[in-house]
Amino acid sequence: MKNPFENAMQQLQNAADVVEIGEGVLELLQKPQRIHEIAIPVKMDNGKLKTFRGYRVQYNNARGPYKGGIRFHPAVDIDEVKALSFWMAIKCAVVGLPYGGAKGGVEVNPKELSKRELQELSRGYVRGLYLEIGPNIDIPAPDVYTNEQVMGWMMDQYSLLKGYTSPGSFTGKPVEIGGITARATATARGGFTLLERIIEQSNKKPQETRIAIQGFGNAGYVFAQLAYDAGYKIVGVSDSRGAIVSKNGKCINPYKLLELKQEKGKIYCDKSVCDSKEYKEATNEELLVMDCNVLVPAAIENQITEKNASDVKAETIIELANGPTTPEADEILYKNNVIVVPDVLANAGGVTASYFEWSQNIQNTSWSESETNRKLAEIMIESYENVYDTAKKYDIDYRKASFVLAIERITQAMEGRGWV
Repeated sequence: MKNPFENAMQQLQNAADVVEIGEGVLELLQKPQRIHEIAIPVKMDNGKLKTFRGYRVQYNNARGPYKGGIRFHPAVDIDEVKALSFWMAIKCAVVGLPYGGAKGGVEVNPKELSKRELQELSRGYVRGLYLEIGPNIDIPAPDVYTNEQVMGWMMDQYSLLKGYTSPGSFTGKPVEIGGITARATATARGGFTLLERIIEQSNKKPQETRIAIQGFGNAGYVFAQLAYDAGYKIVGVSDSRGAIVSKNGKCINPYKLLELKQEKGKIYCDKSVCDSKEYKEATNEELLVMDCNVLVPAAIENQITEKNASDVKAETIIELANGPTTPEADEILYKNNVIVVPDVLANAGGVTASYFEWSQNIQNTSWSESETNRKLAEIMIESYENVYDTAKKYDIDYRKASFVLAIERITQAMEGRGWV
């Protein structure tokens, strides 16, 4: 299987095969502008010193400051971070944000750290990179296994090093120190807004639409919550340990499922959620190919591949995760008339809300949550329509259309700066 960066470069080439991209532009987009690799020493609770490897890849800033999350995960490596930073550059351009793309990560299992150790790791990451980041340079945000508390620690550490409070240096912070309430639900809300638009275009009804969701973290749960409240039928949900699927089309209640996960630490069958008549246990692999109308990958990369793409029964895939579908799978899905709303569009609600947070921080203003959600919906719908029109113009799938649209915008910025 290709590594994530090879997948990303294949997606870039696929777009280049559709429209003419100047050699200079293609050359600049095939390599990140900057790669930072740091050692982060942390004194552990047992008194021993342990060093963690951290990364920050700043891919392209033609359209504005670098923007991208930081993930804490034991499988983090440089190829993954490079791919994610490239996708961020594309994502920001797709939805028209004045940002470039970046991504960061630390090789660590944060579940094995105490709160004190996690805070020291977070602050150490900033100490190693603070000259390379900031509200006008590179604005990090939370990603896998990081959250608003981690961003709060990081913003505080950056402010201590600069000598003044800088709330615009990080997004996804606690509300009390410059964060916004809407940020926590924005990724899922953006994807759900697109689902509503697609269902409207197809003249279907929510109660007739069966949804399977892979991943029950923040994005997956909030999407399930929004869909359930709107009357959609959730027929499958999974986490890293397994899945629950409906046997007869009965809707799964995500609120009860969350209670179970919080109590037991995983999704599984018991009398409160699952019985032999209504639901059954399944694997993540089985969930991806189950009978449903809409599949929502909200977990990790490389889940839909050339090995299982032909077995996908969903009519529409909405990618809340980054890179869940490989280029080879894309070709199979397109031939099978499966609509794939790609990650660079479908999960762009998160970075859009981050842009709102950053804008309010640097302007010292405040918006209501309803106003923020309204602006988010407007940007997501407009971006979807732009991708839809581009796909029709070139007779291509939505991913290629998203990349074509983004690259055209990045090219215009490069030309305006005199880079090409």
